[in-house]
Amino acid sequence: MAGSIERVTKAAKEAGLEIEVKRMGASTRTSQEAAAQCGCSVAQIVKSLIFQGETSDGLYLFLMQGSSRLDLRKAEALTGEPLKRADPRLIRERTGFAIGGVSPIGHMSAVKTYAENGLLLHETVWAAAGAHDAVFSARPNTLVAAARATVADIAE
Repeated sequence: MAGSIERVTKAAKEAGLEIEVKRMGASTRTSQEAAAQCGCSVAQIVKSLIFQGETSDGLYLFLMQGSSRLDLRKAEALTGEPLKRADPRLIRERTGFAIGGVSPIGHMSAVKTYAENGLLLHETVWAAAGAHDAVFSARPNTLVAAARATVADIAE
């Protein structure tokens, strides 16, 4: 996983985003686990959800507040195609991240990314940094810019 964390750190630096990756020593795979480890609200956790286009086979990353649920109809309207949950092996192969450590930045290949507009309501958010116990904090607007995400109303 060290390679994944290094990729996240490098991507942040290239995007002008100063981060400090923290290894929490316990799992941050779920929003609840991450919030407990980071000492923040569940809403301040950036949940990275990856779906696969049924027509294109492409991957789409949706950055959500930890307390939100993705509205699949809204997501499909944005992507222009039906979506399905992506297979964990495919996610690992194309992004370089395992489920539970998928970061908004540092993917091995480009992934079209959308960010829930509610993320911008927070002063600070916490995101996965490439491993199941690694996180970093950032201002939401700078993180969204670094991830090259399109901000949209995608929550239920």
